[in-house]
Amino acid sequence: MKGLIIKLFGGRLRIVLIMCFALVAGLTVGLNTLVTSRVIRDYLTSAEDAQIARDMRLAKAFYQLKLDETTAISYRLALDPWVIQNLVNASNGYTDAQSIIDQQITNKITVLALGGTHLIAALNKQGSIVVGRVLSPSGELSNPILQGSWGRLPIVQEVLSTMRHLAATEIIPAEFLNQVGLERQAAIPLFETPLAAPQPFDPREGTAGLALTGVYPVLDHEGTMIGAILSVYLFNNDFTLVDRIKEVAGVDTVTIFLGDLRVSTNVLTEEGQRAVGTRISRPVREVVLEQGKDYVGRAYVVKEWFITRYEPLRNQRGDVIGSLYVGARESSFLQLVNDFNKRVALIACICILLAGIIAMPIARLIMRPLDSLVRANRRLADGDMTVRVEVSGKGELAMLGRSFNTMAETLYRTQQELLHKEKLASMGQLAAGVAHEINNPLGTILLFADMLYKEAAESDSKRDDMKMIINETIRCRKIVADLLNFARQQEVLAQECDINDILEQVIDGVSYQPSFNSVKIVRQFQPGMPPIQADQAQLMQVFVNLLNNAAEAMPEGGTITINSRLVDSQRIEIKVSDTGCGMSEENLAKLFTPFFTTKAVGKGTGLGLSIVYGIIKMHRGQITVNSQVGQGTTFTVILPIMLSDHQVPHNIPQAEFTL
Repeated sequence: MKGLIIKLFGGRLRIVLIMCFALVAGLTVGLNTLVTSRVIRDYLTSAEDAQIARDMRLAKAFYQLKLDETTAISYRLALDPWVIQNLVNASNGYTDAQSIIDQQITNKITVLALGGTHLIAALNKQGSIVVGRVLSPSGELSNPILQGSWGRLPIVQEVLSTMRHLAATEIIPAEFLNQVGLERQAAIPLFETPLAAPQPFDPREGTAGLALTGVYPVLDHEGTMIGAILSVYLFNNDFTLVDRIKEVAGVDTVTIFLGDLRVSTNVLTEEGQRAVGTRISRPVREVVLEQGKDYVGRAYVVKEWFITRYEPLRNQRGDVIGSLYVGARESSFLQLVNDFNKRVALIACICILLAGIIAMPIARLIMRPLDSLVRANRRLADGDMTVRVEVSGKGELAMLGRSFNTMAETLYRTQQELLHKEKLASMGQLAAGVAHEINNPLGTILLFADMLYKEAAESDSKRDDMKMIINETIRCRKIVADLLNFARQQEVLAQECDINDILEQVIDGVSYQPSFNSVKIVRQFQPGMPPIQADQAQLMQVFVNLLNNAAEAMPEGGTITINSRLVDSQRIEIKVSDTGCGMSEENLAKLFTPFFTTKAVGKGTGLGLSIVYGIIKMHRGQITVNSQVGQGTTFTVILPIMLSDHQVPHNIPQAEFTL
């Protein structure tokens, strides 16, 4: 793996950049996809829970609305004056009274808002049917029911014994349904269902009916109970309520269970039929029917997985007798996730492609200055010190280009300084040899010329010639002395000194010379300058030489400005500027070369600035010059504040430090 990475990222930078762009785009999109997919899944899970909870609330609201409607029929008939006045006579078999009550029942049963299979019956105080009617889901009304005993039905028995009205979901055994002709509708065959328990939860499943039941006692004017009104809405094979919940509330699937048997549902089998007769799965049965708790989660319903919610249904005694179910197909949520993943994958491919396309011009843009740097570096390695790269902008590549140019310029200056060093060293050796060879003959010439001059008479015409010989010999000895001074071994006798005091002493010393009569010296000294370690005598020689050169560059007069300042905690700077004639670029390049001078013949030896250069270098300092013809010249000297012991040169030839 390591070798593969090295191979991939060790190739051409352009290819690496394009690959990196594509890789970054791919990783970004991939990580974004993972995070977003997780967020989407969490959101969908939350949405599933929220939707299924909302569906159950709506289903329960419709369920309760139907129970209230069923109970309201019993309530209204129990308070109907015609029913109260005629119930006793109808119980005794009077047909007129039965007809009146039947008419009131017919009026109420035909105006039911939600429809479905309904039974409405007036019962005597023993629970026997006095008059009753059945309304089918199609709206057909049965013939009057004039017999049947419902007194043993628990909810009816409770109302007749307590005189309290009751409304609840009840199981109606087949024996009661036979009396009103609903046994066939209630009969549901049990089908084999995957994941269902081996045995039904309630042994009456398949024959009994599950119904919303409302019972109200009928009291006469004296408050004596004379009977009851029974109102029943049968769920078995009646799909009015579940379909209405689905259509109006937008619930995907709704089922009502008697025990663990589906008696009313809009869940379909693989054949497209309603799954009436199928049974609930065992895990749900254990939670909802056996433990009496709500069940929320995935459940296998008939033929597929659903996001479901089951809540137990209880009778008037509080016993669990069935459950209410709402569900949403899991496939619809999974389809959203799949669609999202496909679109994200498409976006990822597009992003990677766009990253590659964008990377190519960017790679070329980056590589162009790098290629230029490579070519320039090769030329520099071949010895072309004049090579430079074009630089534009302020970025890292521009900084790299400027650094290369700075390096090339530094190398060029270093090369020139090395050449200058070799030249000075050679000339120093030559000067030392020549000076020693001609010094003795010059002394002899001067001795004998002086003797002849003194012995000659005042009127001797040769006396002037002898005087000229003496003067020229003295001038030659001065040149020889300068040569010896240039070539001889010297030491830097470092001690603490104040640079401003040194400059003041130099100014005081030269101000009496005739060449400074028309020259104005301006002092710009920074106060509080720290003391430096230096050879005071040698520094005075440096600045005397610089001031003399400045004054000689202004024969008609002018201004010399001397500036001193602290550069940083390690260095000080001294500038000597004049307003003289200045120097050309050609002369600046040779300025510190021994024996080079711009002065007239006989006015200078060309060794002054070479000596200055050597002194500054022996102090580990720097000296630079800036000049423009007709505007003046500025010498800048930078000196270290402290010289450590290993920095101070001892008995080292000056020629080796005049760079």
